[in-house]
Amino acid sequence: MELLKHIVIMVFVLIILSTIFVTIIVLLENRDPSKTLVWLLVLILFPVVGFIFYLFLGQNVKKHKIFKTKKAFDEIRKTNMFNYLTEMENLIEIQKDAIFSHMIFSNPEMRCKRRIIKLLLNTGKSPFTANNRVEILQNANKKFKYLLSDLKHAKDHIHMEYYIFKESQIGNKISDILIEKAKEGVKIRILYDDVGSYKHWFNKDFINRLTKNGIEVASFLPSYFPFLNRKLNYRNHRKIVIIDGKIAYTGGINIGDEYLGKNKRFGFWRDTHMKIEGESVYMLQMVFLLDWYFTTNKKEFDFKYFPKISFKGDCVMQIASSGPDSNWETIHKAFFSAINLAKKRVYIQTPYFIPDESILMALKTAALCGIDVRIIFPGIPDHKIVYYASMSYFKDVLKAGAKVYLYQKGFIHSKVMIIDDEVASIGTANMDLRSFMINFEINGFIYDEKIIKELEMDFLNDLKDSKILDLKRYEQRTLKEKLGESFSRLFSPIL
Repeated sequence: MELLKHIVIMVFVLIILSTIFVTIIVLLENRDPSKTLVWLLVLILFPVVGFIFYLFLGQNVKKHKIFKTKKAFDEIRKTNMFNYLTEMENLIEIQKDAIFSHMIFSNPEMRCKRRIIKLLLNTGKSPFTANNRVEILQNANKKFKYLLSDLKHAKDHIHMEYYIFKESQIGNKISDILIEKAKEGVKIRILYDDVGSYKHWFNKDFINRLTKNGIEVASFLPSYFPFLNRKLNYRNHRKIVIIDGKIAYTGGINIGDEYLGKNKRFGFWRDTHMKIEGESVYMLQMVFLLDWYFTTNKKEFDFKYFPKISFKGDCVMQIASSGPDSNWETIHKAFFSAINLAKKRVYIQTPYFIPDESILMALKTAALCGIDVRIIFPGIPDHKIVYYASMSYFKDVLKAGAKVYLYQKGFIHSKVMIIDDEVASIGTANMDLRSFMINFEINGFIYDEKIIKELEMDFLNDLKDSKILDLKRYEQRTLKEKLGESFSRLFSPIL
């Protein structure tokens, strides 16, 4: 009995010392004050759980230099890809000069386009390209119809990068095609996120079938001991496919049957993806090859992955990538700037809405200025604590005059933002802190009026399947709902 008492005391002392140690680290990291306060609250209220959560979810990725973009670029410069990097960097400098001197986009009405292009050139090393054909793929049926066909016609290589790539009816269809193409000599590489595709922890048959047939498969920041990994918090949320360096896909749709509306809980799944042909494929290819290098330490930079592309179309766009390895939160800053530059409308579709103070202020200010601010958000939750935290932010935007709509037809997973007739963003980034600060994300910023009009029509059609959330009804929520939202909001900086 006495021994047990001493053990309990020792454990208690260790917990207290560990909590004090982590608290000092959190304070010294000089994070955003709200994040610091949340971690301190977690550590004080739940010392054991809080300590474990911090070890695996709270460590500052930049502080520990888990990702080394500079090292990767230095390594690439030692390969034959040096010319490509030099050309890309020279192109960015030329484009900066052209934008600043008003040689292009000099029309005063194009102020928003010019500003966003400048921003992405400065923060994300994202050159804009004008030789592109972009096709909006509304929902998974259309995406997979196009994708399956293009995969079957691949001649040289297929690169795929997904947050979720699961064994499913559609996953098996894709894997069957990939195996056939591998037998034909097509080089195939697949990168999936280890946590997003966590089911592979317990059953690797799906992955083993691919690797046994000559397909290279790698998991991003693998958790060798599930749930016990200090990098667990930093996930690759990108969805990218590149075929022969000429065709690319990106957007919100992963590989799984739920995206085809086969999950009974959600039913119809509303999403947005896009197919790109043209020079922006080069940018997605570079992102994939860098991610592949980070994951496998294999340099696969070869000229054949950047073939000469003939004229495809006149859609001007930029591919913007961001992640915890970036010096700037590129997509976050682009969203903030675009909302502030809006003159007529801001339309947003997002499955999660946990903005930081800057985005929240931008949206409220736009609404108070008379800008038509509308947000389409799911009417049903997929992750309750995130859903309730999101709902807690709507009071502020509703009071400012913005309109919030709850999607009723099924689950809306689209990540789309439209600013006037000038800029649209489609990609993987949600309107939340995780996408802005923690995840590896990829978005396409489109400056083509025709594509923007198409996205606007899609948005207005989705409004027909949505129910407006008016302020009066919102304020009549039950006490249970209000408490749930307030409690969930406390943890929003680390969700």
